[in-house]
Amino acid sequence: MAQTATRSKPSTRTGATKARRSTSARAAERGRFTGESPELLRDYFYEMTLIRRFEERAAQGYTQAKIGGYCHLNLGEEASVVGLMRSLRKTDLLFTNYREHGYAIAKGIEPGRVMAELYGRTTGTSKGWGGSMHMFDVEAGLLGGYGIVGGQIPLATGAALAIDYRSGDQVVMCQMGDGTTNIGAFHEALNIAALWNLPVIFVVINNQLGMGTTVEKSSAESELYKRASAYRMHGERVDGNDVLAVRDAASRLVEQARETGRPALLELVSERLKGHSVVDPGKYRDEESMEKAKQADPVANFRAELINAGVLDEDAAVELETKAQAEADAAVAFADDSPHPDVETLFDYTYATPVANDSRRLPADPLFVHN
Repeated sequence: MAQTATRSKPSTRTGATKARRSTSARAAERGRFTGESPELLRDYFYEMTLIRRFEERAAQGYTQAKIGGYCHLNLGEEASVVGLMRSLRKTDLLFTNYREHGYAIAKGIEPGRVMAELYGRTTGTSKGWGGSMHMFDVEAGLLGGYGIVGGQIPLATGAALAIDYRSGDQVVMCQMGDGTTNIGAFHEALNIAALWNLPVIFVVINNQLGMGTTVEKSSAESELYKRASAYRMHGERVDGNDVLAVRDAASRLVEQARETGRPALLELVSERLKGHSVVDPGKYRDEESMEKAKQADPVANFRAELINAGVLDEDAAVELETKAQAEADAAVAFADDSPHPDVETLFDYTYATPVANDSRRLPADPLFVHN
């Protein structure tokens, strides 16, 4: 019922970029990419690099007080993000937690609109009112980032029920962090999805830290994919630092759900390069843990693999990285130049349709007006 799947581990940054590779090692690198389009591999590298550069600029914008509220970054999870999104059709639906900037970009939303939402501007995905944790775009199939831990899980399951009720061929992907697997809604949703054969893939991004607590200290069963067995649901664990392993596993489960309606639980194990949020210094992590995360860097390792396999050379890699930096910089410029929303529009999107007598009282307004 539950199983572990993984591809070969990526090379470390120092070993892949500085050490001279043997003929057999180079052949192994090429073999890993057998049947893969070189153009597609370069596209994966570019998209992963773009997300990395975008998130770096988002962190900078936060320290410059251009971004308010909370801000959680996908740094270190780029392979998982790109691999997952490459498994979906444009019409498939995605529900995420609050660490969703990279998912929005990989789902097809222009980086400028994503950055504008972070900046609270009207050109953002939620017209500037959602911010970092609440991206939303119906056309792209991104039905929300959610600030409440696990808030997306019942809604994603409900969307899968709606698809099944209408005999549609869409699939729902519901992304969450490892800490979310301990809340009641997680178990309730998996139970009902399995009972009713709903086309939903529950994806756990296990960066091994629920904020500052390790999975081993918070979960009696730390191999989270095994929780699927309690609901007679397929569960699988994959190396989240390997974009191809993630894509292959997710694609297989998505198409299985599309054809049979059976849900599945996919656990992706990755490393978090920074703190839980931009303001978290991560002092609960020791040097060994941080070095391990650095060595597992999916962007640097994939770059090295592509060069060793002859898919990229150094000049081509730099060219793609320069292009990604320019696109991230352009997103910042677009956000900077976009207007702030008018205060009068604060309540315009509280309800999807007009509601009689809905309150539009601002925080400073009196509760009662005396004549």
